[in-house]
Amino acid sequence: MQEVLSYIPMSHVGEFSQIPDPGSYYFLAESWMGEKPFTARQPSVKPAPGGMPRAPFDVNHIRNDFPIFRERVNGKPLIWLDNAATTQKPKSVIDRVSYFYEHENSNIHRAAHELAARATDAYEDARKKIQHFLNARSPKEIVFVRGTTEAINLVAKSWGEQNLVPGDEIIITHLEHHANIVPWYQLAKKNGLRLRVIPVDDTGQVLLDEYAKLLNPKTKLVSFTQVSNALGTVTPAKVIIEMAKAAGAKVLLDGAQSVSHMRADVQALDCDWFVFSGHKIFAPTGIGVLYGKEDLLNATEPWQGGGNMIEDVTFEHVRYQKTPARYEAGTGNIADAVGLGAAIDYVMKLGIEFIEQYEHFLLQYAIEKLKFVPGLKFIGMPHHRAGVISLIMEGYKTEEVGAALNQDGIAVRSGHHCAQPILRRFGVETSVRPSIALYNSCSDIDALVDSLIKLKK
Repeated sequence: MQEVLSYIPMSHVGEFSQIPDPGSYYFLAESWMGEKPFTARQPSVKPAPGGMPRAPFDVNHIRNDFPIFRERVNGKPLIWLDNAATTQKPKSVIDRVSYFYEHENSNIHRAAHELAARATDAYEDARKKIQHFLNARSPKEIVFVRGTTEAINLVAKSWGEQNLVPGDEIIITHLEHHANIVPWYQLAKKNGLRLRVIPVDDTGQVLLDEYAKLLNPKTKLVSFTQVSNALGTVTPAKVIIEMAKAAGAKVLLDGAQSVSHMRADVQALDCDWFVFSGHKIFAPTGIGVLYGKEDLLNATEPWQGGGNMIEDVTFEHVRYQKTPARYEAGTGNIADAVGLGAAIDYVMKLGIEFIEQYEHFLLQYAIEKLKFVPGLKFIGMPHHRAGVISLIMEGYKTEEVGAALNQDGIAVRSGHHCAQPILRRFGVETSVRPSIALYNSCSDIDALVDSLIKLKK
């Protein structure tokens, strides 16, 4: 058995005698009992800043970093399993945003006074942190936007409108969030384009052979999610991108659901654009990132006009700045960009590889325990998945399940998750969606299972 994790805590395992022996899973330790910290092996990962070795991944310690977990809901401790919608914020992020408003608050780039210099430095420092986190070639390839939705619309309404002509084709997958469907639908309708869809199999995995059939000389763009927000499917992003490039198409990769769960290396992936939202990775809402290759961004006309994005303006002529300024018209969300930088610091300090290992274990633990809830049905069971489980319960509407869990202090999402096409592919309109993050524990999963069993009884 390949040992990946030297110890992982398990709790209340005896409640379900049919759970398989842990030795059958490569990601479980020999002992299932106790509440010791999760400890991961540390080969082939960079040390913490300053060269010091990283501490073990201790989920109980990590939870202490998040003030909201002192909150109670209906008299019960808050259990946050709605992470695919938004993640909670560590104290370091909250404090960084507060510090900005207390000591640095100013507009940026356009003044000679001290606070403008502080604010500009903080804002541009956050851009550099994101560059390193994504392994972009330059901070000039990092554009601040409101979130994933705005980033995709930016590409559609700038590069898309300027470069796609009637008869051109855009390929997306059946897994997409509405934010990666609607902008392309609008563009296709406006410019006479054809929108084509890669199907998925009955587990929720993308069918690469069918994708190959869709690719042709008319394919100009492939835009797809790295992780499905409804099923948790991890798409074979590298392969999809390589196939698109071979056909001469550009590629936009939606990292909204992947960025907090796995390493994102835009150079290794070779995508033309990569987009994500800060609030999915422990940062404030209303801030996000569009990564784009520098030459491509500079060759594209900006989609919004205003201050900061121009070099020169007359009544007869306008000359734009180069990226990223050309896409950041007006006063942006400066404080929350700084907060995003602090969130990236937090994730980097823990180590994204360790987070991925821990969440993989926790996801598998959740799936095995949920199998024993009477009347529970999984929607899609992809072999490669991250963070998300989609469920329905026999005899109950999804909103009834969500409301019952809320009475026990458990937050999940119930609804269509802005991903109606993929749910309908599996014959449902809505589902219950628990989703995990680095601060969740086996105890959270146990509480979820106990609450579902209580509801069924």
